Amino acid sequence: MAKSIDVSDLNIYYGDFLAVEGVTMTIPSRSVTALIGPSGCGKSTFLRSLNRMHEVIPGARVEGKIVIDGQDLYGSEVDPVEVRRQIGMVFQRPNPFPTMSIYDNVLAGSRLNSKRLPKDRADEIVERSLTSANLWVEVKDRLNKPGQGLSGGQQQRLCIARAIAVEPQVLLMDEPCSALDPISTSAIEDLIHELKSDYTIVIVTHNMQQAARVSEDTAFFNLAGAGKPGNLVEMNPTRKIFSNPEEKATEAYISGRFG
Repeated sequence: MAKSIDVSDLNIYYGDFLAVEGVTMTIPSRSVTALIGPSGCGKSTFLRSLNRMHEVIPGARVEGKIVIDGQDLYGSEVDPVEVRRQIGMVFQRPNPFPTMSIYDNVLAGSRLNSKRLPKDRADEIVERSLTSANLWVEVKDRLNKPGQGLSGGQQQRLCIARAIAVEPQVLLMDEPCSALDPISTSAIEDLIHELKSDYTIVIVTHNMQQAARVSEDTAFFNLAGAGKPGNLVEMNPTRKIFSNPEEKATEAYISGRFG
Protein backbone atom coordinates (compact mmCIF):
# COMPACT_ATOMS: atom_id res chain seq x y z
CA MET A 1 0.00 0.00 0.00
CA ALA A 2 1.60 3.27 -1.11
CA LYS A 3 2.18 5.75 1.69
CA SER A 4 2.81 9.47 1.91
CA ILE A 5 6.10 10.73 3.36
CA ASP A 6 6.34 13.58 5.86
CA VAL A 7 9.74 15.27 6.04
CA SER A 8 10.35 17.85 8.76
CA ASP A 9 13.41 20.02 9.49
CA LEU A 10 15.75 17.67 7.66
CA ASN A 11 19.47 18.54 7.68
CA ILE A 12 21.81 16.22 5.79
CA TYR A 13 25.55 16.13 6.49
CA TYR A 14 28.70 14.70 4.93
CA GLY A 15 30.97 14.75 7.96
CA ASP A 16 30.94 18.38 9.16
CA PHE A 17 29.63 19.73 5.86
CA LEU A 18 25.93 20.60 5.85
CA ALA A 19 24.85 19.53 2.33
CA VAL A 20 21.08 20.06 2.59
CA GLU A 21 19.43 22.32 5.14
CA GLY A 22 16.01 22.55 6.72
CA VAL A 23 13.81 20.60 4.31
CA THR A 24 10.15 20.25 5.29
CA MET A 25 7.68 18.76 2.83
CA THR A 26 4.91 16.19 2.44
CA ILE A 27 5.27 13.80 -0.48
CA PRO A 28 1.78 12.58 -1.37
CA SER A 29 1.00 8.89 -1.84
CA ARG A 30 0.15 7.33 -5.20
CA SER A 31 1.49 10.21 -7.20
CA VAL A 32 4.76 11.42 -8.71
CA THR A 33 6.82 14.15 -7.04
CA ALA A 34 9.67 15.59 -9.14
CA LEU A 35 12.79 17.15 -7.58
CA ILE A 36 14.40 19.79 -9.82
CA GLY A 37 17.20 22.33 -9.41
CA PRO A 38 20.77 23.07 -10.52
CA SER A 39 23.58 20.53 -10.13
CA GLY A 40 24.98 20.31 -6.62
CA CYS A 41 21.90 21.61 -4.82
CA GLY A 42 21.29 18.36 -2.91
CA LYS A 43 18.45 16.72 -4.88
CA SER A 44 20.08 13.28 -5.06
CA THR A 45 21.41 13.58 -1.51
CA PHE A 46 17.88 14.33 -0.30
CA LEU A 47 16.49 11.43 -2.36
CA ARG A 48 19.01 8.99 -0.85
CA SER A 49 18.13 10.14 2.66
CA LEU A 50 14.53 8.99 2.08
CA ASN A 51 15.55 5.33 2.20
CA ARG A 52 18.67 5.66 4.35
CA MET A 53 21.06 5.07 1.45
CA HIS A 54 22.82 8.33 2.37
CA GLU A 55 24.22 6.91 5.59
CA VAL A 56 26.05 4.15 3.70
CA ILE A 57 28.68 6.83 2.98
CA PRO A 58 31.18 7.06 5.90
CA GLY A 59 30.58 10.15 8.04
CA ALA A 60 27.18 10.86 6.45
CA ARG A 61 24.23 11.50 8.76
CA VAL A 62 20.91 13.29 9.00
CA GLU A 63 19.09 15.35 11.60
CA GLY A 64 15.33 15.83 11.55
CA LYS A 65 12.48 13.48 10.76
CA ILE A 66 11.20 11.41 7.86
CA VAL A 67 7.90 9.76 8.80
CA ILE A 68 6.00 7.13 6.80
CA ASP A 69 2.82 5.59 8.17
CA GLY A 70 3.49 7.05 11.63
CA GLN A 71 7.02 5.63 11.83
CA ASP A 72 10.15 7.79 11.89
CA LEU A 73 12.53 6.09 9.47
CA TYR A 74 15.50 7.27 11.54
CA GLY A 75 14.06 6.04 14.86
CA SER A 76 16.51 4.07 17.00
CA GLU A 77 14.48 0.84 16.70
CA VAL A 78 14.17 0.98 12.90
CA ASP A 79 16.16 -1.46 10.74
CA PRO A 80 17.65 0.41 7.75
CA VAL A 81 17.53 -2.77 5.65
CA GLU A 82 13.77 -2.96 6.18
CA VAL A 83 13.50 0.74 5.23
CA ARG A 84 15.26 0.00 1.94
CA ARG A 85 12.89 -2.88 1.28
CA GLN A 86 9.87 -0.61 1.76
CA ILE A 87 11.44 2.21 -0.26
CA GLY A 88 12.98 0.97 -3.52
CA MET A 89 15.59 2.84 -5.55
CA VAL A 90 16.33 3.08 -9.26
CA PHE A 91 19.63 4.71 -10.16
CA GLN A 92 20.85 7.00 -12.91
CA ARG A 93 22.59 4.29 -14.90
CA PRO A 94 20.90 0.93 -15.35
CA ASN A 95 22.75 -1.50 -13.07
CA PRO A 96 21.57 -5.07 -13.59
CA PHE A 97 23.80 -7.53 -11.73
CA PRO A 98 26.27 -8.55 -14.47
CA THR A 99 26.67 -12.21 -13.55
CA MET A 100 22.92 -12.85 -13.21
CA SER A 101 20.25 -13.80 -15.72
CA ILE A 102 17.20 -11.60 -16.29
CA TYR A 103 15.22 -14.04 -14.10
CA ASP A 104 17.73 -13.93 -11.23
CA ASN A 105 18.06 -10.13 -11.44
CA VAL A 106 14.35 -9.71 -10.78
CA LEU A 107 14.54 -12.09 -7.81
CA ALA A 108 17.71 -10.66 -6.22
CA GLY A 109 15.88 -8.67 -3.51
CA SER A 110 13.19 -11.31 -2.89
CA ARG A 111 15.86 -13.95 -2.27
CA LEU A 112 17.62 -11.70 0.23
CA ASN A 113 14.34 -11.31 2.12
CA SER A 114 13.30 -14.94 2.03
CA LYS A 115 15.96 -17.62 1.96
CA ARG A 116 13.76 -20.36 0.46
CA LEU A 117 11.62 -19.25 -2.44
CA PRO A 118 9.55 -22.06 -4.03
CA LYS A 119 9.91 -22.26 -7.83
CA ASP A 120 6.25 -21.49 -8.56
CA ARG A 121 6.34 -18.45 -6.26
CA ALA A 122 9.59 -17.26 -7.89
CA ASP A 123 8.08 -17.67 -11.37
CA GLU A 124 5.04 -15.68 -10.28
CA ILE A 125 7.16 -12.81 -8.86
CA VAL A 126 9.26 -12.65 -12.04
CA GLU A 127 6.26 -12.56 -14.37
CA ARG A 128 4.34 -10.05 -12.23
CA SER A 129 7.33 -7.71 -11.84
CA LEU A 130 8.39 -7.82 -15.49
CA THR A 131 4.77 -7.31 -16.58
CA SER A 132 4.47 -4.31 -14.23
CA ALA A 133 7.69 -2.93 -15.74
CA ASN A 134 6.33 -3.41 -19.30
CA LEU A 135 9.17 -5.80 -20.08
CA TRP A 136 7.62 -9.29 -19.89
CA VAL A 137 6.62 -9.58 -23.57
CA GLU A 138 10.12 -8.54 -24.71
CA VAL A 139 12.08 -10.94 -22.49
CA LYS A 140 9.83 -13.88 -21.59
CA ASP A 141 11.62 -16.18 -24.06
CA ARG A 142 15.11 -15.35 -22.78
CA LEU A 143 14.76 -15.16 -19.00
CA ASN A 144 17.94 -17.21 -18.52
CA LYS A 145 20.07 -14.87 -20.63
CA PRO A 146 22.23 -12.21 -18.90
CA GLY A 147 20.48 -8.98 -17.94
CA GLN A 148 23.39 -7.06 -19.42
CA GLY A 149 22.49 -8.33 -22.88
CA LEU A 150 19.45 -6.04 -22.94
CA SER A 151 19.38 -2.52 -24.42
CA GLY A 152 19.89 0.43 -22.05
CA GLY A 153 16.18 1.16 -21.83
CA GLN A 154 15.35 -2.49 -21.23
CA GLN A 155 18.05 -2.70 -18.56
CA GLN A 156 16.50 0.27 -16.76
CA ARG A 157 13.06 -1.37 -16.90
CA LEU A 158 14.69 -4.56 -15.56
CA CYS A 159 16.06 -2.51 -12.63
CA ILE A 160 12.55 -1.13 -12.03
CA ALA A 161 11.18 -4.70 -12.11
CA ARG A 162 13.85 -5.71 -9.57
CA ALA A 163 12.88 -2.77 -7.33
CA ILE A 164 9.15 -3.53 -7.40
CA ALA A 165 9.55 -7.31 -7.03
CA VAL A 166 9.80 -6.92 -3.23
CA GLU A 167 6.53 -4.90 -3.24
CA PRO A 168 7.83 -1.62 -1.78
CA GLN A 169 5.52 1.26 -0.85
CA VAL A 170 7.73 3.95 -2.37
CA LEU A 171 9.89 4.07 -5.48
CA LEU A 172 12.78 6.56 -5.65
CA MET A 173 14.27 7.33 -9.07
CA ASP A 174 17.52 9.26 -9.46
CA GLU A 175 17.54 10.65 -13.01
CA PRO A 176 16.37 7.29 -14.39
CA CYS A 177 16.40 8.46 -18.02
CA SER A 178 19.58 10.53 -18.18
CA ALA A 179 21.58 7.71 -19.82
CA LEU A 180 18.79 6.74 -22.25
CA ASP A 181 17.77 7.67 -25.78
CA PRO A 182 14.45 9.53 -26.39
CA ILE A 183 12.44 6.39 -27.26
CA SER A 184 13.61 4.55 -24.12
CA THR A 185 12.96 7.71 -22.09
CA SER A 186 9.41 7.83 -23.38
CA ALA A 187 8.91 4.16 -22.42
CA ILE A 188 10.14 4.84 -18.85
CA GLU A 189 7.89 7.91 -18.56
CA ASP A 190 4.87 5.87 -19.68
CA LEU A 191 5.83 3.26 -17.10
CA ILE A 192 6.03 5.90 -14.33
CA HIS A 193 2.48 6.99 -15.20
CA GLU A 194 1.28 3.40 -14.82
CA LEU A 195 3.19 2.68 -11.60
CA LYS A 196 1.90 5.70 -9.69
CA SER A 197 -1.47 4.02 -9.14
CA ASP A 198 0.35 1.54 -6.87
CA TYR A 199 3.39 3.44 -5.59
CA THR A 200 4.48 6.76 -4.18
CA ILE A 201 7.16 7.89 -6.66
CA VAL A 202 9.87 10.52 -6.18
CA ILE A 203 12.00 11.34 -9.20
CA VAL A 204 15.10 13.54 -9.50
CA THR A 205 15.34 14.97 -13.01
CA HIS A 206 17.45 17.60 -14.79
CA ASN A 207 14.92 17.58 -17.61
CA MET A 208 12.22 20.13 -16.82
CA GLN A 209 10.00 18.93 -19.65
CA GLN A 210 10.15 15.50 -18.05
CA ALA A 211 9.16 16.91 -14.66
CA ALA A 212 6.22 18.66 -16.33
CA ARG A 213 5.19 15.45 -18.13
CA VAL A 214 5.39 12.91 -15.33
CA SER A 215 4.76 14.63 -11.99
CA GLU A 216 1.79 15.94 -10.03
CA ASP A 217 3.99 17.97 -7.66
CA THR A 218 7.40 19.54 -8.13
CA ALA A 219 9.94 20.59 -5.51
CA PHE A 220 12.59 23.13 -6.55
CA PHE A 221 15.92 22.93 -4.72
CA ASN A 222 18.62 25.58 -4.92
CA LEU A 223 21.75 26.73 -3.11
CA ALA A 224 22.85 30.21 -2.12
CA GLY A 225 26.39 29.75 -3.45
CA ALA A 226 29.39 27.42 -3.71
CA GLY A 227 30.02 25.63 -0.43
CA LYS A 228 26.57 26.57 0.90
CA PRO A 229 23.93 23.96 1.70
CA GLY A 230 21.13 23.14 -0.71
CA ASN A 231 17.63 24.00 0.40
CA LEU A 232 14.02 23.56 -0.68
CA VAL A 233 12.87 26.84 -2.27
CA GLU A 234 9.34 25.87 -3.23
CA MET A 235 7.09 22.84 -3.54
CA ASN A 236 3.78 23.14 -5.36
CA PRO A 237 1.58 21.37 -7.89
CA THR A 238 3.66 20.95 -11.07
CA ARG A 239 1.27 23.03 -13.14
CA LYS A 240 1.69 25.96 -10.75
CA ILE A 241 5.48 25.63 -10.56
CA PHE A 242 5.76 25.84 -14.34
CA SER A 243 3.11 28.53 -14.95
CA ASN A 244 2.98 30.70 -11.86
CA PRO A 245 5.70 29.90 -9.28
CA GLU A 246 5.61 31.68 -5.93
CA GLU A 247 9.35 32.34 -5.72
CA LYS A 248 11.45 34.51 -8.04
CA ALA A 249 14.30 31.98 -7.91
CA THR A 250 11.98 29.24 -9.16
CA GLU A 251 10.86 31.38 -12.07
CA ALA A 252 14.46 32.27 -12.93
CA TYR A 253 15.44 28.58 -12.99
CA ILE A 254 12.38 27.44 -14.96
CA SER A 255 12.89 30.16 -17.56
CA GLY A 256 16.54 29.17 -18.00
CA ARG A 257 18.19 32.26 -16.48
CA PHE A 258 20.50 30.06 -14.42
CA GLY A 259 21.23 26.39 -13.70
